[in-house]
Amino acid sequence: MNQNFGFTTIELAQLAASDTARALQEDVGTGDLTAGLINASRRARAHVLAREPAIICGAPWVEAALRQLDPDVRIHWLVGEGQWCKADQVVLELEGSARALLSAERTALNFLQLLSAVATKTARYVEAVRGSRAQIVDTRKTLPGLRLAQKYAVKTGGGTNHRIGLYDAVLIKENHIAAAGGVTQALRAAAKVAAQASFIEIEVETLIQLEEALQAGARMVLLDNMETHILREAVRINGGQAILEISGGVTLESVHALALTGVDRISIGSLTKDVKATDFSMRLKEL
Repeated sequence: MNQNFGFTTIELAQLAASDTARALQEDVGTGDLTAGLINASRRARAHVLAREPAIICGAPWVEAALRQLDPDVRIHWLVGEGQWCKADQVVLELEGSARALLSAERTALNFLQLLSAVATKTARYVEAVRGSRAQIVDTRKTLPGLRLAQKYAVKTGGGTNHRIGLYDAVLIKENHIAAAGGVTQALRAAAKVAAQASFIEIEVETLIQLEEALQAGARMVLLDNMETHILREAVRINGGQAILEISGGVTLESVHALALTGVDRISIGSLTKDVKATDFSMRLKEL
């Protein structure tokens, strides 16, 4: 894993700048009326405090939000991106325009609390399956407009990204199979766009469907909502022919047992969908 968790430095900077520009426009709009009460020449120091243990994630977004309002702001991280912080630990120190720090505060913290929460939740799932072959994988169940940011956070927490959207890979689900006329027909149709797709995966709900998919040449199969004993049988039937992924109702309490069935990937929508924000606060002191 590289230092930017799958993104180049330029890609990460562009993504963070775009996301934060949109967020600042939403929040600040034509101007921060309350911060406008403060003399424009006043400078301040501030620190960001973590109220609970977490993996720090979102530094590029925090920095982009601050620098869009104060290009000369001084930023000093005490806990690096992808590292654990402790409860009540200062993770970031700032110095700059008092107005800019106050105006950027909520946008910066919103990104930090969301992305740190995703990374932390992912890391806990990754730890729960340690020692097995299973990878923890995200889904498309992301906040609208923040998919790449959340998928970055999953990578930061040690997880694996699934397809980015509908355009980069094929995932044949129940309705696609029904519309195509069956498992074999759906896979044959998918072969026509194979050159455009990073992978072709088909979802099956029964062992009979799994056997048909394997006979039709499937190389990646999603086992949907199967009980543990059926998953073990699916792994036996597969015999290493295809990458096996499971999904549906996975929890932190159940994921270890699921991983021990021998599947390759476990996709979890709640990594990015059901996220409880990490608690951070900023405290400011005028210079």
